[in-house]
Amino acid sequence: MNSICIVTDNTAQFVNTSFVGKNNTRIVPFGIELNGHLLSEDNGFSPKDLPANATAELNPRLIPPSREMFRQLFSELGTDYNEIIGIFSSSKLTGCFENAKAAALSLHGSPKILLVDSLSISYGLGQLVQTAAEAVVRGANCIEVERKLRDIILRTYAIFCMPGLSYLHFSNFLDRAQAVIGEMMGIYSIFSIEEGHLTPIEKVRSRRNIVLYFQEFLDEFEKLESLALIQNAPAATQDIRTIREHIRDHFHESIYSEHPINLPLALLFGPQSLGLFVIEKDSDF
Repeated sequence: MNSICIVTDNTAQFVNTSFVGKNNTRIVPFGIELNGHLLSEDNGFSPKDLPANATAELNPRLIPPSREMFRQLFSELGTDYNEIIGIFSSSKLTGCFENAKAAALSLHGSPKILLVDSLSISYGLGQLVQTAAEAVVRGANCIEVERKLRDIILRTYAIFCMPGLSYLHFSNFLDRAQAVIGEMMGIYSIFSIEEGHLTPIEKVRSRRNIVLYFQEFLDEFEKLESLALIQNAPAATQDIRTIREHIRDHFHESIYSEHPINLPLALLFGPQSLGLFVIEKDSDF
């Protein structure tokens, strides 16, 4: 019997999709609902197929894996693994962590399950999962893995520019009036993910100002361990190129990656959202 299995959700995005320890990692999918219909995983629908603005007719919904699904999964994994580490998208952004927590409590400690609220999503979540999986392969126990993850969580920061405020309304982050007025005025809203919460921090009126804000955000850091740009759909090629050049000029020693926005994130924040994640370098090194 293997010792530890990692479980996460499919909002996670990975630098290396064949990361060390992936064989002992399980990824649970969110449900995608549009126009009152659930989309199957293999229908080929992508963020590019979503309209720039959400409507009541579209009614986009990101449905977290249910408690019962987690209960069944944890029970099945318990026959092959001694322990399970669940690392999920921020409980302030989706209901995935809370459903996993309820399922774990209902199993009364068998198998042993450690749950970690990433306080992040996308690349931020993916980095935690990769770190945990690799640590397990190297022989780390659950306590050691959790310690590593808590350290990375404290050093992870993210900002997003979200033009499609109507998607934030349907995701219950904004009321309808805020979303409608913001989109009518053509405002580009910038949010940060702070302690797992989506927090509005700035409003700008041009794409040039978006790029400048992203550059200013980066300039707040002296040394970065890694950083990632989440590309909008369709990709704003010139914006991405300018931000990429700034990163290469100032953080050429850091690990850098780019990722197209995935479907769960596009439904949550809007397909035209542009994001930037950074993980600050550990001060001990």
